[in-house]
Amino acid sequence: MAPIINQWAVIMIVLSGIALCTGVYFIRTGKRVWHMRAMLTASALATIFLVLYLTRLALGYEKVFTGPAAWKPAYYTLLISHIILAAANLPLALVALWNAWGGLKRAGNLNNIDAPAALPYFNRHRAWVRWTVPVWLYVAVTGWIIYLVLGRWGELVTG
Repeated sequence: MAPIINQWAVIMIVLSGIALCTGVYFIRTGKRVWHMRAMLTASALATIFLVLYLTRLALGYEKVFTGPAAWKPAYYTLLISHIILAAANLPLALVALWNAWGGLKRAGNLNNIDAPAALPYFNRHRAWVRWTVPVWLYVAVTGWIIYLVLGRWGELVTG
């Protein structure tokens, strides 16, 4: 069961990364409604990933790096940076979403984001996502790399 959960976790985070990139594209092309949909999709998929990932760990499914010794420092540097930024990404994303939601509630719709009551929320949203998006992308890409490396040079730990 754990290997299947692991596969679904990987699928969810890949789809989340695609939705995130799509959302960035939409906001840069002025498609606010599609941006919101893509970002909510990315957030939902990332949440499903987190639940699956934690379930997999709870079931004792974990792999350790058994690749070439010369690669160990690079692998662990990548892994440690991934873990630290993954932990930071959750609060970053929550604050960004909270500010977007606050702005939307005060604007009434996405065509009114410059409303005086909404503007501070959307400005904070923009400020937070300047950090959140790069961190989220780094975490997603390094997660995929770690998954591929452990697929080739990983040994299942039995507990």
